[in-house]
Amino acid sequence: MQTLMKLEGITKIYGEGNLSVEALRGVNLEVGVGDYLAVMGPSGSGKSTLMHILGLLDSPTSGSYSLDGEEVASFSRRKLAHLRNQKIGFIFQNFNLLPRASLLRNVELPLLYGGMGRKDRRRLAYEALAKVGLADRARHRPNELSGGQRQRGAIARAIVGHPSVIMADEPTGNLDQQTGGEILELFDELRAGGQTLIIVTHDPSIAARAREIIRIVDGLILPNGQKAAA
Repeated sequence: MQTLMKLEGITKIYGEGNLSVEALRGVNLEVGVGDYLAVMGPSGSGKSTLMHILGLLDSPTSGSYSLDGEEVASFSRRKLAHLRNQKIGFIFQNFNLLPRASLLRNVELPLLYGGMGRKDRRRLAYEALAKVGLADRARHRPNELSGGQRQRGAIARAIVGHPSVIMADEPTGNLDQQTGGEILELFDELRAGGQTLIIVTHDPSIAARAREIIRIVDGLILPNGQKAAA
């Protein structure tokens, strides 16, 4: 399988001197094209830091990270922002939709930031909303939608630019069980279509749907077979 993301010896240290905290301590990880990966670990384990580095939202203190064959360590902030916009779609627990904008406008945003013209980005946004069953809600604002509809909208925004990987942080955390199950079925459909997915979750039943589960504790990925503390 073709490698999409590769981390080698990744460390991340926050602060300095006696106040420093080593969030990641030499992480090695490969994610292949089409993988479905769940990341688990207790609070403070480093999983959020790992996701931020994978998603180009933060930079490692040391180590190597290549995304789609490109070593990103030397890239400028502008280049990283462009790469993030082109390659990565984000889904957050709290949806992160602009409250005063229509759902269509929210879904268009990654394409707007990428410089796409109005006609093309509107067409792609409608297509993405149709994929998640919300074409008829395109003109609604987030406060006019249910929690499940807002999360579906967030998924549409994440997939609209056909990114290399979708990264989701506790994507069902604010949803009831039935609605959460519907969102996970959407992820299964994306995976069946060849989309690469990385999901952070505390829920073993959600992680069990993934092809692979990695467990991180105290800034280190545990070897296969070891279990993280609850």
